[in-house]
Amino acid sequence: MLYGLVRHTAHGDLQPLEPIISKVRFIESDLADYHSVASAVESANPDFIVHLGALTPVRLSYDNPFPFLRINFQGTCNLVHAILDAAPKARLIYASTAEVYGWQHREPIGETAVLRPSSPYGVSKSAADEYVQMAGNVYGLKYTVLRCNNTYGRSGEKGFLVESIITSILNGGPVYVGAPDHIRDYMFVDDHTSAYILCLERPDAEGEVFNVSPGNPITNLELANSVASAMGYGGEIIAGSYPPGYPYRPAKWDTEYIVLDSSKIRAKLGWKPSVTLQQGLKITIDRWPKALRDRPEID
Repeated sequence: MLYGLVRHTAHGDLQPLEPIISKVRFIESDLADYHSVASAVESANPDFIVHLGALTPVRLSYDNPFPFLRINFQGTCNLVHAILDAAPKARLIYASTAEVYGWQHREPIGETAVLRPSSPYGVSKSAADEYVQMAGNVYGLKYTVLRCNNTYGRSGEKGFLVESIITSILNGGPVYVGAPDHIRDYMFVDDHTSAYILCLERPDAEGEVFNVSPGNPITNLELANSVASAMGYGGEIIAGSYPPGYPYRPAKWDTEYIVLDSSKIRAKLGWKPSVTLQQGLKITIDRWPKALRDRPEID
């Protein structure tokens, strides 16, 4: 049985899960409330818990960090102790992030690098990341930590860079690239999810921290130009400016380079990307107009 934890909201939307919704039993809970999480874990009595729940928009964490700390850090602590108390045999697959590395030398980053997050969001995730590992060492929590880089190819959420660029082009432009020279990896969503599935299947993933990245470093401006070329867009690309109304983000302190070394997961578990960046972008570009038609309200 597959369970999903959902928080009650006035505008709850399960439409993205429609293809599998008949196969999932949903349990209402709130990561920020230990007792509700413990009750949910006890009710499900799972073998594995894939912890993807988080508040994720980095740009929003600068002005209002407290929800990020409460949900991402405290929520993870609540889940860790709920597992230890109610389902100690379960293994936690924790979704960390490349953002935990923050400021590093300009070279691919390995799992042993010191964490130096550069945003309140990054701090909330790095603290949770380290708490999970501490709980493994101190309390015997069974865990796997995955630090994945930027993902694209979603069926919703146009606030992420690739989807934002495609949406702007479909709307006639212009395209804004706020940090044109910053370098990141970009991973297609199917390759992202395949890493989680692999860790669920492999007992030797227990107790490990893995970077997950296709190894395709590119500047944000190069990415925008690639998407524009693939879509035949000849309009304006405004480098160095965020869109009007974009939340404050202190670019001076932002991380210029986050590229992950994923050799560990490739060697130990055999994970590798299934598509190139250009192939993944083409799939996303082809899918995105339908996503916007089906869900015009997506952010």
